[in-house]
Amino acid sequence: MATSRIDPLTLEVIELIGTVVARYYEEYEQAAAAHSLTGAQARVLGLLSVEPLPMRRIAQKLKCEPSNVTGIVDRLEAHGLVERRPDPADRRVKLAAPTELGTRTALRLREALDFAREPLAGLSDADRTVLRDLLRRMVGTDPEAGPAPWSA
Repeated sequence: MATSRIDPLTLEVIELIGTVVARYYEEYEQAAAAHSLTGAQARVLGLLSVEPLPMRRIAQKLKCEPSNVTGIVDRLEAHGLVERRPDPADRRVKLAAPTELGTRTALRLREALDFAREPLAGLSDADRTVLRDLLRRMVGTDPEAGPAPWSA
């Protein structure tokens, strides 16, 4: 049986990505708590501030069970941040959508996430573009690169 080895550069990149993710979630949790929300509630509110979504789609984006999303949306609704409304394309489907207060709260949450903003501001537009394009390739959303090899 062959042993898989990771070269030092790949290992360092993996560690750095892990550090970025951990810092992002830590800051997201702190920003959420300042608004009496959990990190999961804040992430759902952030998604909905872009566009209203059905529960199933939210679950897909967060990679969790729809039943978990229902509970999160219930709590956001109780805070007056989200409402359910019929999907104009299919009235059998309910969309979760931010209220006006929810939209303002999502904006404040986004503004509170400083950890990456300052380091990114220190990069040139060209460097940020390269970083964005590399991250898109890694997650398989770069239309020019096709799907990530491990996502097939």
